[in-house]
Amino acid sequence: MHTSAPSTTLPEDRTAGSGPWAAALAVDVLLVLLFAGLGRRTHALDAAGLLVTAGPFLAGLALGWLVWRVRRAPFAVRPHGIALWVTTVAVGLGLRLAVGEGTAPSFVLVTFAVLGAFLLGPRVLVAALRAIRSRRPG
Repeated sequence: MHTSAPSTTLPEDRTAGSGPWAAALAVDVLLVLLFAGLGRRTHALDAAGLLVTAGPFLAGLALGWLVWRVRRAPFAVRPHGIALWVTTVAVGLGLRLAVGEGTAPSFVLVTFAVLGAFLLGPRVLVAALRAIRSRRPG
């Protein structure tokens, strides 16, 4: 009789198929696009301009998802969410600086604050909902 070894994967690292991480990635991308759209609302808001503005931050987001293996725990606030947030902002601002785009101190602060709220907020919400659900009897 063959028995399988017990699972050593933490519950927050388990995903069923591609659903949970794909949904988390889609939300992250949409929120980075929203961030860029909000920043461009006082300028000409066209699709090309939106992608030019969002591009460096989307590159940072993609790098963060790969480097920090966010797919393993897409809704974790720590360490995945925080690392993803910092990577998205740092790479995005670095790329903007490299091509001569604005990186004024006020823009840097707003970028950290808004992307922090956008990338961590949904993860905090999921963690809170999971905590509530786990406390329910039955």
